[in-house]
Amino acid sequence: MTVSSASYDRSSATRFPVAVDSALRTAGWEPGRWDIKQAEYWADALRDHTTPAGHRHTVFPAAVEAWAEFGGLRITAPGPGRQTAPTPLRLDPLTGLHMARTFADLGRALSTQLCPLGIDADGGTHLALDREGRVYGIDHTGDWYLGASLDEALTLLLTGLQPTRLTTG
Repeated sequence: MTVSSASYDRSSATRFPVAVDSALRTAGWEPGRWDIKQAEYWADALRDHTTPAGHRHTVFPAAVEAWAEFGGLRITAPGPGRQTAPTPLRLDPLTGLHMARTFADLGRALSTQLCPLGIDADGGTHLALDREGRVYGIDHTGDWYLGASLDEALTLLLTGLQPTRLTTG
């Protein structure tokens, strides 16, 4: 069920670059997309899951809002990419169900909490969102800052811009 939300009723004309907007629309997104029922299902599933070691996910409003608007989309990158190969995405928080400890560890290092957002199409990079809406990627090569908002992260990933590697120390 898709329901419009006033808090997300922003004009797409200036929200995303043309190629990103096109990729999102092809994947099924449109301005006003809002499936809160599905987002709440994901929130409950994540809250109810405990890893064998006792780790649990933290769910917060920024994540639920991102899932309501973009959850369930499989987005194909629109072109060759500017600095790196663009990243096709699957925005489904349950792809990170078993990553509670990993997200908690990175969240502690960043002095925040993280919640799963999705995964790249190859399954190598898990995406996470923090309480302020910033987006991160976690893969076998390290941890990456993808943007101050989901809109920035989608633009970076789908247009092949170079993400910022997080470093320790």
